[in-house]
Amino acid sequence: MDEPDLPRLARTIGEPTRMGMLALLMEGRALTAKELAYGCGVQPGTATEHLKRLQHDGLIESTAQGRHKYYRLATAEVAHAVEALMVVAKPMKVASPSRRPAGAISAARFCYDHLAGELGTRMTAVLLEREFLVADGEAMNVTERGEAWFSDFGIDIASLRKRRRRFAYPCLDWSERRDHLGGALGAALAERLLELGWISRQKHSRVVSISEQGHLALVREFGLVLEPLNTAVEEVIGAAR
Repeated sequence: MDEPDLPRLARTIGEPTRMGMLALLMEGRALTAKELAYGCGVQPGTATEHLKRLQHDGLIESTAQGRHKYYRLATAEVAHAVEALMVVAKPMKVASPSRRPAGAISAARFCYDHLAGELGTRMTAVLLEREFLVADGEAMNVTERGEAWFSDFGIDIASLRKRRRRFAYPCLDWSERRDHLGGALGAALAERLLELGWISRQKHSRVVSISEQGHLALVREFGLVLEPLNTAVEEVIGAAR
């Protein structure tokens, strides 16, 4: 029986540029080689060699569209592995661009295709507290009450269960050190919030922006007050308390 080649995988992931590329792809979008190159501070020619190694080892996949080739993480399990490495990695100081507040990545972000950061972990905590979800080891199960709630919220649990992907599991959040909801259910919940206009993606970033409507809805539906708030939202929330 063959065993996983962990030493090679460690060498592939351990190279700083390749790790940077995986981190960029954690936002869940497909990116070109040039975007990944500039995002990691290397020349496109250098990036191509790194991308070949990542693809050879099954960590990313590519799709040709017109004159461009787009890269994305190969599977949700790859994203889970990268997030797990972020949990155990020692923190380091980084310079954040002025357009992206330093705390934004910890407040609300995508972990591949589901919500992470304070937003993801606190929403998951509410779902557990209300017994819509129950933890079951390395999985999360939806209760009868939960199925009714998710249905009312516009999420079809039955169809999610039929997918080959893991249905729902706790994903340890590297910034909050608590679990957020991963799997097909976590992705569906994030997609629903996007559809409702409560949140939006920032271009070429894992950071999630919460709209004014979203702030108010999160208070109404989940009892969550998340920073930062503008004055108008603060006044409405204050009046509702």
